Amino acid sequence: MFGELSHLALQQYWWIIVSLLGALLVFLMFVQGGQTLIYTIGKNDMQRTMLVNTLGRKWEFTFTTLVTFGGAFFASFPLFYSTSFGGAYWVWMAILFAFVLQAIAYEFRSRPNNVFGARTYETFLLINGLFGTVLIGTAVATFFTGSAFSVNEMNQSQWELKSHGLEAALNLHNLSLGLAVFFLARVLGLLYFMNSIKEEEIFARSRKHLIFNAIPFLVFFLTFVIWLMLRDGFAVNPETQEVYMESFKYFNNLMAMPLVLILFLIGVVGVLLGLGASIIKADCTKGIWAAGAGTVLTVFSLLLVAGFNNTSFYPSTFDLQSSLTIQNSSSSHFTLTAMSYVSLMVPFVFAYIWYVWKAMNNKPINEDEMQSDDIHVY
Repeated sequence: MFGELSHLALQQYWWIIVSLLGALLVFLMFVQGGQTLIYTIGKNDMQRTMLVNTLGRKWEFTFTTLVTFGGAFFASFPLFYSTSFGGAYWVWMAILFAFVLQAIAYEFRSRPNNVFGARTYETFLLINGLFGTVLIGTAVATFFTGSAFSVNEMNQSQWELKSHGLEAALNLHNLSLGLAVFFLARVLGLLYFMNSIKEEEIFARSRKHLIFNAIPFLVFFLTFVIWLMLRDGFAVNPETQEVYMESFKYFNNLMAMPLVLILFLIGVVGVLLGLGASIIKADCTKGIWAAGAGTVLTVFSLLLVAGFNNTSFYPSTFDLQSSLTIQNSSSSHFTLTAMSYVSLMVPFVFAYIWYVWKAMNNKPINEDEMQSDDIHVY
């Protein structure tokens, strides 16, 4: 089946998979967003314990998806992996360090004889929630704004700035997406609290803070998208593979791919619907599902815009012709074919995740459960 597909069709197939994994990762970062709100929503030890434990049941999903996203990129587009992870290593090391802190925090926060105290590990969770979201957002934004690297004829890449990726956070367009991801994660975290914890004070406080985080999210998201639609983009000549600048490239991509445009609009409406219903309706607990599905569709669409329609998904601002596309950075036809058969297992993995999610959230967390000896408490 897959062996009969052209190399380009396989490259497009794997860009779709990578984009879907990236979209799921952004949704699952509600865990990181919730971690930044532990002291805002939890006003005593029991409330903070409930918040940490509802997030603790899901943090491994985020970490696993991040690793899978990186692994899929490595296997399908190895030149991107070697260029970005090998060149912009400071930003990726900072992201890795933030996620290591998260794992340590959940493992040791409630350990007996904890000499550092719970607050130390809750601070680790805050660091992960802040830097993990902003840095991943700014790194993904470079798919549209570009990075300073070069690639020679031997496909050996070299980063041209000594800051090795940290310069991405100084680009205002990149930073607008980083902050949009940060506030989106906080919004999704609040919606998740409202859905998974049965405690009146936590619900009321979460609902109150929704609007405080929704406004900056919308401001930064609209800033990024409008800027993206108006800026020049990195186009690729399909005949010669020459990279050149095209006015309104990403807007043109949306217009040229109506299905992607429809998915993008549905995604935006889904996020707004989940937000609006949770703010307006006093007893709404299901906003996480509309906003979560909307997040996945929106991010998925933006990543498709970055890679399809003869576009460089990882452009070079140092040397345009070093820019990476899904064609010049992918694995061989044989490798992509073999991996495509393995990818048929993905729906079963998603089904298992959904089953585990439902089992864990079958009953909302409450104070009595946190005092029970029958469960593991983070």
